[in-house]
Amino acid sequence: MKHTFSITFLMALLFGILLNAQSKKDLWSMEANSTKDYVGAPIASGKIGILPWKEPFSIRHVMLNHVFDIGDAGVNQALMGINPFHLEMMINGQKVDMNTITNWKQTIDLKKATHTTSFTVPRKAEIKYTIAALRNLPYSGLVNVEVKALDQIQMQCFSVMDVPGGYVDVVKRVVTANVGLDGDKAMILQTEAQSAQKAHKVVASSQFLFDHKKLTVTNENQSRNILEGTFKKGETSQFSLVGSICTNRDFDDPKSESEREVIYVSFLGTNRILNDHYALWEELWKGDIEIEGDDEAQLVARSALFNLYSNALENSRLSISPMGLSGTYYSGHIFWDSEIWMYPSMLFLNQGIAKSMVDYRTDRLKAAENRALTYGYKGAMFPWESDDKGEEATPINALTGQFEHHITADVAIAFWNYYSMTQDKDWLIKEGYPVMAKVAEFWVSRASKNTNGTYSIKYVIGADEYAEGVDDNAFTNGAAKKALEYATKAAAIVGKKAPTIWKEIADKLVLNTMENGVTEEYHGYKGQMIKQADANLLAYPLGIIQDPKQILKDLEYYTSKVDQKNGPAMTFSIFAVQYARLGNGDKAYTYFKHAYQPNQRPPFGVLAETATSDNPYFMTGAGGLLQAIINGFGGLDISENGIVQHKSSLPKHWKKLTIKGVGAEKKTYTVKQ
Repeated sequence: MKHTFSITFLMALLFGILLNAQSKKDLWSMEANSTKDYVGAPIASGKIGILPWKEPFSIRHVMLNHVFDIGDAGVNQALMGINPFHLEMMINGQKVDMNTITNWKQTIDLKKATHTTSFTVPRKAEIKYTIAALRNLPYSGLVNVEVKALDQIQMQCFSVMDVPGGYVDVVKRVVTANVGLDGDKAMILQTEAQSAQKAHKVVASSQFLFDHKKLTVTNENQSRNILEGTFKKGETSQFSLVGSICTNRDFDDPKSESEREVIYVSFLGTNRILNDHYALWEELWKGDIEIEGDDEAQLVARSALFNLYSNALENSRLSISPMGLSGTYYSGHIFWDSEIWMYPSMLFLNQGIAKSMVDYRTDRLKAAENRALTYGYKGAMFPWESDDKGEEATPINALTGQFEHHITADVAIAFWNYYSMTQDKDWLIKEGYPVMAKVAEFWVSRASKNTNGTYSIKYVIGADEYAEGVDDNAFTNGAAKKALEYATKAAAIVGKKAPTIWKEIADKLVLNTMENGVTEEYHGYKGQMIKQADANLLAYPLGIIQDPKQILKDLEYYTSKVDQKNGPAMTFSIFAVQYARLGNGDKAYTYFKHAYQPNQRPPFGVLAETATSDNPYFMTGAGGLLQAIINGFGGLDISENGIVQHKSSLPKHWKKLTIKGVGAEKKTYTVKQ
């Protein structure tokens, strides 16, 4: 009996281990088996974004990072690239499409950053293809296709280039090149075109990689490559399509570079290229979040991290647009979303990406100085919507471009936090302080002195964009106060003498309260509906209001004033952070769920900006969710001397929260019940 019990116990133990391993594996992937109300999930490399869709081999578009031309709104708009990944397949002369397949399934592997689709062509073939936006070759992508014949079949696969509307001077060609020591020739399909106003030349190249013993390739009219072969029943075959999109923003000779990249993959082979891609993602995932007790929250956290990691690149000196590389929403411009919402989680979990995000502003300081001069101010005035040159790109019909000035303070706050996290004094001297000082100069010229000795900032649009042209907006004044304080501290560190006016204005900027004791959103606020968190931001992330009673009073008032239907997702993340730090984990969890559940779109839960909008993927919302976890439930914060951990509260059903890879030392922080 003892022997039988031991075997039974051992089998149960092994089953439990396998089940647990499977469960953990599932928390790195998202699977879809239905195309109902389908919204695609983007994958990106930091330079290009690819949007796969539900139809076999379908890719809706390819986005280019920080490549702009004048669009219909009369301002610079991010370009969709020429798509070199368009594939079509025919089996026995019949097109493979949604009408001819069964057993459709898609899986996103968050750990490896791949998007896989599989299906069956009944009685003919089982097909699977995987798309990767290559981290190691960020201007390139790879489509790997596997075909298993269920009967003898004849297959044709067509590679064509999709050229989005608006391009001019389109040229299609085939380029041949050596791809092997034995003299093998590559047949590279290529399309070159100018953007609508000829601001940029865009060149895309693609090439089939395949077993020459099983398949052959031909070209038709310089416009498509045709890969074909015959397979016996039970036979399997694998081939790939590599594509690269380059522009003259990044290369003097984008044509040759796009060719070089596909040839590079030809020489090294897809296995090595993909392994290098996986290795870079393995490095990224050293910054990770583990939630025990809530699988849904775990996937939400990893999906948010996956998307922010995908849309940024260390050493790129680029930042992240509100919709990243998922589409043309918000024209690919850079807003406060970058510094206040997306940047903080990257600063905790990946300083390389965070550095690129502050580099973006450093490189555009001169443009910000010119903007301040243009509007009669001193110092540097960063644009509300920044294009690649750092100039204002807000559409003319939106007053935010002229009056939403808190963005300039937001930049300085991000710079100070970078220094506080890294303690990189050399950076502060050479890059950080020069920007912060110019921001401080701007606020000195922007603030006006009142008769009672206080200072006001008048006629602005605050974070609450429903209120236009108001005075003493809470967040604007609070952010300006912190920018001036941080510039003063930075000056002392780098051995400079800060003008005394910086501290004077910081100490005396108006922050009002109403008769009920609640922080006033702006002068004259009467309880109107607000678009998003504004006055509440003074508690977190600004840290100006620290009294728990005041924080709670402001929360209880403004949570009922926020637009529940059309307000952006990140507002509810702020409420989650503050309730978690106040010790109410369950209420924090209610707002955490509100920050994503109404905004998720099937089948992968991609985030839209609001509960009613249809513009995913909303990277800003992802940043807010991560702050709810890292800074709220995790209690992490940045002090002048680095990372601190505040007391916080988890939801009752969360057993443990682990935040890995924090800071330069890659520390691990945990919170338990």
